[in-house]
Amino acid sequence: MIDRIQSQLLAWGMDPDTAAATMSALDIVGLVLTAFFAYRVAQKSLVRLIQRMAAKTRTHWDDRLVERKAFRRFAHVVPAIVIHALAPLAVTSEAVVMWARRGAEIYMLAAVLATANVVLSVGLDIYNTYDLARRAPILVYVQVVRILLVSAFVIIAVSIVTGQSPVLLLSGLGAMTAILLLISKDSIQGLVAGVQLVSNDMVRVGDWIEMPQYGADGDVIAITLNTVKVQNWDKTISMIPTYSLVTGSFKNWRGMSESGGRRIKRSIYLDISSVQFCDAKMIAQFKEIDLLREYVEIKEAELSEYNRKHGVTESVLANGRRLTNVGVFRQYLVGYLRSHPMINEELTLIVRQLQPSEHGLPLELYAFSANKEWVAYEGIQSDIFDHIFAALPNFGLRAFQTPTGEDAVRALAALRN
Repeated sequence: MIDRIQSQLLAWGMDPDTAAATMSALDIVGLVLTAFFAYRVAQKSLVRLIQRMAAKTRTHWDDRLVERKAFRRFAHVVPAIVIHALAPLAVTSEAVVMWARRGAEIYMLAAVLATANVVLSVGLDIYNTYDLARRAPILVYVQVVRILLVSAFVIIAVSIVTGQSPVLLLSGLGAMTAILLLISKDSIQGLVAGVQLVSNDMVRVGDWIEMPQYGADGDVIAITLNTVKVQNWDKTISMIPTYSLVTGSFKNWRGMSESGGRRIKRSIYLDISSVQFCDAKMIAQFKEIDLLREYVEIKEAELSEYNRKHGVTESVLANGRRLTNVGVFRQYLVGYLRSHPMINEELTLIVRQLQPSEHGLPLELYAFSANKEWVAYEGIQSDIFDHIFAALPNFGLRAFQTPTGEDAVRALAALRN
């Protein structure tokens, strides 16, 4: 058939070289059409058959492969095999056969690479459905494997085009190592840092981290080779270079999230002039407070016995040992926090005085909220201090605040009157 077509071309007056080139072109067109036909057959028959079989199985990984079109990508191997096998039979030019087969081999490698990339993505998706994925993410490792696959593809493709062994190409890379390191410095740093972050469990997706130098304060939503993506509380996104988390410092709130509570550490400043010894009337009022009744009775008996043994003159309150309103108030706060349903009693709970200053006497509350969610935590903390401010007058105490313009107006009005 081919000889008859070539004879007919010569009979029409075409010179032998042009006729031979035309026949070569027709051979290539026929080979390409055959490969395309084989690809369509593979897609219409084999791929659909595999998809139907995957739909009938109980496993999910094959359904994911179908959704990601892995089998359609792998079907591109079929035309590459057809061209590689039929090129010596369909084409007479040895040079054309050689380049056709090399092109088919590269195309086949590209199809395998694309399929492998989809398989990696499916494996990552399935792994992320397990709880283990949050504790040990593998996205960085998947990206490393992808880089290795692409690198292997490039090396093999170049070896196919040049006709040289991949080993020779690899040995030749040694002289270009310094240049490659300089060009890919950021990527290499990110690669090493990403592996360190994941291997040492320094940060995970879902962790709340703070890194002020990058304006980051929120949840980690992605960890890649080059960047760590953080969604801040105002819903903005901060992109942090991965190696910065290794070379710099950041705060990870995971320990708080995994503990039994979230810390409340806040002070109320008392007016020092309102601190005083408790007289009989005040002690009687304190005994009416449920949280203080037992404490006041025990403490009153203890101090009375001490003062009696030491012959203390009771008429002067400064003599001997006495209850003070601020001391009773501290005990009240301890009892109030221990009875609060949203405070974790198993963790540290302290009410203590700090160093007095020009702003008054700081009384610090140190406790842990049982609810660690941000909005609920702030509500619990606010409710506690609302109660504290409202309870101060019952103890003869005042909160300190710097005088305002309103205070000056009232002072002037009092002087005028």
